[in-house]
Amino acid sequence: MAELTGGVFRMGDAFGEGYLADREGPVREVTVAPFAIDTTAVSNAEWAVFADATGYRTDAERHGSSYVFHLLVAPAAAPHVIGRVPGAPWWLGVEGATWQAPEGPGSGITDRADHPVVHVSHDDARAYGDWAGLRLPTETEWEYAARGGIEGARYPWGDELAPGGRERCNIWRGPFPHRSDRPGGRTGTVPVTAYEPNGYGLHNTSGNVWEWCADAHGTGERVIRGGSYLCHASYCNRYRVAARSHNTPDSSTGHGGFRCARDLAPHSAAKGRTRP
Repeated sequence: MAELTGGVFRMGDAFGEGYLADREGPVREVTVAPFAIDTTAVSNAEWAVFADATGYRTDAERHGSSYVFHLLVAPAAAPHVIGRVPGAPWWLGVEGATWQAPEGPGSGITDRADHPVVHVSHDDARAYGDWAGLRLPTETEWEYAARGGIEGARYPWGDELAPGGRERCNIWRGPFPHRSDRPGGRTGTVPVTAYEPNGYGLHNTSGNVWEWCADAHGTGERVIRGGSYLCHASYCNRYRVAARSHNTPDSSTGHGGFRCARDLAPHSAAKGRTRP
């Protein structure tokens, strides 16, 4: 975990690029108490330790289905598709889609131990945190940590998406949602340590998977942050560090994960970060 001193920072969208309904602005000064936060999203390997130790079953496992991006549905899972999401037909409800079978029956995570766990709800993430003696970060903590000490920038590394032509995050490339222009048409998660960390040592606070925060969003929903491998400027420009979205606490998808946080006493917070 990165141990952060906290303090005052400017939170929100400084460029006017957010969606009005997301309420990213106005930019305002907020104060953050010292805290520690995971440098990566919780991985499949870490979740497996929790599940093995407790016998915990996710909401997706209990409900019998979860949502999978249409280009990722495993061939064997095709008979298990039970519908599309209205307004977002690229999301398919798939029976048997879980953290262990992210693309539905016939898929697995044998080669993805270091990828972020997905198909976990807000309730699932809280259960993991309770077991680990941790908690979900607040939205303010998440943005403070995601910025990595760079005030007012679009991304954790600055204002350019690909400085010097160098890719810095796992987002959609190509005409969304019909074709991925990544090598081999690949899409989906990458390892939790993929790409360079930000100034506080955090990986993938832009793209890869959406991350649950502790905060409520209106009535009955919870804040998610960071965007995912499906975000694209033409549709979901939410891989910016100020961007935010929301989902119901029992919802799970193939691009939703989380990282944990914990409180720190003011005198124990290292300046910048430490690596316990």
